[in-house]
Amino acid sequence: MNVKMVELSDESLVEVAKKGNVDAFTELARRYQEKVYYTIFGFTKNHTDADDLAQETFMFAYKALKGFKQKSSFYTWIYRIAVNLALNHLKKMKREKGREELRENLSLLEDSCASSFSPERHPLKRELQDRLEKAIDSLPLPYKSAISLVALQGMTHGQAAQVLGCSENTVSWRMHKARKMLQAQLKPYFKEVKNEL
Repeated sequence: MNVKMVELSDESLVEVAKKGNVDAFTELARRYQEKVYYTIFGFTKNHTDADDLAQETFMFAYKALKGFKQKSSFYTWIYRIAVNLALNHLKKMKREKGREELRENLSLLEDSCASSFSPERHPLKRELQDRLEKAIDSLPLPYKSAISLVALQGMTHGQAAQVLGCSENTVSWRMHKARKMLQAQLKPYFKEVKNEL
């Protein structure tokens, strides 16, 4: 059978890969390699650790593929493996590291003060981004995980819940609580900026 792997759906590739076809799993890995890497990098903020853990994610997935029941999508399943490995790595290191530069489209808190910023005030925007990144890094791990998956990776609360192994309501609550903690940490900064304007 000469079917191009790139034309198959994830579900079909999983079925073929479960029968021992390495090319099918390689195509799945190719599809999610970058996303898995950046998800892990968001937790470790270390390229070497992210590379190692991404490889470990796919090795683990390959070995565990026959047991994958496909109750969730491959995407969700592989993310769950990646997040669990990253969290275990952080626990083992006994410290949390930061994450890569926040993406431009992150508007978690910028919306609340967007009217204060004009194009001429790029340094203020950069400073806000730095402070926001530090504030996120200081969050307890469950809240940091939720923010990372929902705000940075663009997952829905339902997808994040599957990855984190909790309910959608728990993710929503963690997001709400994380926003409150971030607002509390950044409130003094917003006052400073307002006084300077």
